[in-house]
Amino acid sequence: MRTSTLEVVPITPTIGAEIKGLSLAAAPDDPAAMEEIRRALADHLVLFFRDQHLTPEEQLRFASRFGPFEHHAFAKHHPDHPGLVVLDQTTPKTDGANSWHTDSSFMEQPALASVLQAVQLPGNGGDTCWASMYAAYDALSEPMRTMLDGLEALHDIIGPLEKAIAGGHSTGTDLESIRRQWPPMRHPVVRRHPDTGRHCLYVNSNFTTRILGIAKEESDAILPFLLNHIQRPDFQVRLQWTPGAVAFWDNRCTQHYAVPDYTGQRRVMHRATLTGERPVRAARRPTDRV
Repeated sequence: MRTSTLEVVPITPTIGAEIKGLSLAAAPDDPAAMEEIRRALADHLVLFFRDQHLTPEEQLRFASRFGPFEHHAFAKHHPDHPGLVVLDQTTPKTDGANSWHTDSSFMEQPALASVLQAVQLPGNGGDTCWASMYAAYDALSEPMRTMLDGLEALHDIIGPLEKAIAGGHSTGTDLESIRRQWPPMRHPVVRRHPDTGRHCLYVNSNFTTRILGIAKEESDAILPFLLNHIQRPDFQVRLQWTPGAVAFWDNRCTQHYAVPDYTGQRRVMHRATLTGERPVRAARRPTDRV
C-alpha cells in the first residue's frame, strides 16, 4: 500500500534533489516509494529529506534496504547501534572532513552510499557540499579522458587517520599495525558506475596519494590538477542543515566537503554507510581511438 506522496525537486541541473512528502521511517514499508528513491538517487546523486528526526533504529532500517553496512575500523560507533557512526565535532578544521573526498576509498570495497542525519547543529554554519564526479569527468578534454581511463591510483588511509587521531575522532592509534592491516589500495582513476554505466573521476584529496603507470613527476602535475578541477562550483550542490534533516548520497560518483566554519560550537551527526563493490575501470568508449 502506498504510504507517501513523493515529490522530487531538483536543486541544480547537475546534482542534488530534495524529496518532499515522504517519511523515511515509513518508507521501507512502501515498495513503490523505495523504488522512486532509488531512481532519484541514480538521477540526482544526493537526496535531501527535511524534518525526519529518525531514531537510530529507523535510520538503520531505511539504510539497510540499500545494502549491507560498512563497519569502519577507525570511526566512533554509536554505543547501542554499531551500524551508526557518530560524528561529534567542535573542532572541524582539524577533523579531516574539510577537504573534498569520497569515503573509505582506501578499502578494497569502498562505500556504496551513506545516510547522514543531523542530530545537533551549531547556531549557524556546518553546511555540507557535494560534487558530481560524472560532471567532473565529462568536463575534461577528450585526450585527457582517454589517458585517464587506463590509469590506476594509490589510496592510503594513513594521512587522514593521523588527522583523526589528533582530533580525537579515531579508535585506532597504532599506525604501524594499521599499515599492516590496511595497506595502500589501487583503484582506477576513472571508474564505471555499476548501475548507470557512466564514467566518473575517482581520485580524492583525503586518500589518493599518486597516479600509477606514469612517472612520479607526471603524477605530481596531473593529480593536483584533478583535485583542483573537481572543486568547480558548477559541479556542486550545498546543503544548509536543519534539525532532523537527512542526506542520502551515492559515494561512488560524488565527493563531499564539510564546511569547517563552526569552531567552538557542537555538531553531532549520525551516519550509516553501506558497503560497495570494488571499483571497476571504465571501459574504453566506442568513439575512442587507440
